[in-house]
Amino acid sequence: MRDGRHVILCVDDDQDILASLRLVLESAGYLVATASSGAEGRAAVAAERPDLLLVDLMMEEVDAGLRLLTGLREQGVTTPAFFLSSAGDYLHEMADVGRLGADGVFQKPLAPDVLLSVIAGRLAQAARPAPAGAATPA
Repeated sequence: MRDGRHVILCVDDDQDILASLRLVLESAGYLVATASSGAEGRAAVAAERPDLLLVDLMMEEVDAGLRLLTGLREQGVTTPAFFLSSAGDYLHEMADVGRLGADGVFQKPLAPDVLLSVIAGRLAQAARPAPAGAATPA
């Protein structure tokens, strides 16, 4: 959080997607940082300390987003994260995204109202203190 506003890092190699995410998220009061590759995303996580990640599953390589997120999880980064995918709902049927390190998947094209609702809920959940002895959500 910076200046009382949540920071959301969007990682996607499609500049049009990044521009639309910026427009939707900034209009809802979020600060937005962007990256266009897995390597840029990794650097931006360290520099920006985002409150939430939106990561395209398939960027410069088919599994670039997956490798970014699993690498961050292996480093101990627990920031809430969602994949962006053209496969969207199909991905839920094929894989347990939680085991992949994500909180969920947003299907492209993105529905702004759903995106904002889910993000607000997840950020509120992350802000609540965990009960004593409970595992902290990844």
